Amino acid sequence: MSSRSPLSVAALVAAAALVLAGCGDDDPDTDTQSGAGGSSSGGAFPVTIETAFGEVTIEEEPQTVVALGWSDAETALALGVQPVGASDWLAVGGDGLGEWVEESYDEAPEMIETQEPDLEAIAALQPDLILDTRSDATQERYDSLSQIAPTVGQPEGVGPYMTTWQQQLELVGQALGKAEEAQVLADDLEQRIADAAAAHPEFAGTEVAVGAYTSQGFGAYVRGDGRVDLMEALGFVNKAAIEDEAGGTFFIPVGDEQVPLLDSELTVVFPIFVEVGEITSNPLWGTLTSVQEGRAVILEDKTVADAFSAGSVSAVGYALDNAVPLFAEALAG
Repeated sequence: MSSRSPLSVAALVAAAALVLAGCGDDDPDTDTQSGAGGSSSGGAFPVTIETAFGEVTIEEEPQTVVALGWSDAETALALGVQPVGASDWLAVGGDGLGEWVEESYDEAPEMIETQEPDLEAIAALQPDLILDTRSDATQERYDSLSQIAPTVGQPEGVGPYMTTWQQQLELVGQALGKAEEAQVLADDLEQRIADAAAAHPEFAGTEVAVGAYTSQGFGAYVRGDGRVDLMEALGFVNKAAIEDEAGGTFFIPVGDEQVPLLDSELTVVFPIFVEVGEITSNPLWGTLTSVQEGRAVILEDKTVADAFSAGSVSAVGYALDNAVPLFAEALAG
């Protein structure tokens, strides 16, 4: 396995997305039937999908799927489809699935790098569909992948890494001919989120700051990022001063002099590739009123932090069960 550590502001943005590439050595099973499980989807094809790179037409039900985008693989698995190639965006190791994913593979997929996917390795799998609905969203990446197989990228108007779990589920469902199954999953999760919000009326209108700490210091997430979107779906409101700093990306670096940006009615942070102690021992962290008054939550459990970040149906469900109680406890004082 190889990895990339943050080296610049641009790389910090990628690191804040928890973009750690991984390569596996397992032999792919190119005979895996991606359509196995769930209802028959043969009648759904051909299907044409609108993406940021134009229309993508999938003529027949895909049989060999490579899922490259962040959470594309676990989204496909949730729909009963087992990709033959996948990417480990959160560096969980093995087959790239976090503990929040209930589904598993019959045969381990070929693990493909995240930011710089090995095109030869992908082509060797002979895919008839590539899913790349949440990535750095460059035209160059799309052009390279689409020469191998029909490639479904992010929706039109959506920036790098900012595809929502709803959009991802819809795109993947369409591409796999499982739109109805995808809608059922979406409706179920939307209801779970609504139920969690109703169970915690104290969340409504409460200002929140969501941040991360890396080897380069603090950063904050803005509206359009899955973490913030989940918090706002629960009733929280992302801090206006953070939104004022947004520049079309999901994450803004927070310099030492800007750390007060993270002070809020509720502050939520987690470490990325550093130890939790680097947050708690940082003298600037202790200056925040939210920290001093116990209204700050550090997501110390890596599985909870990863699920909070992964932005898939399974991950959001796990975050509802395991992160929401932490938010409620902090606000209760």
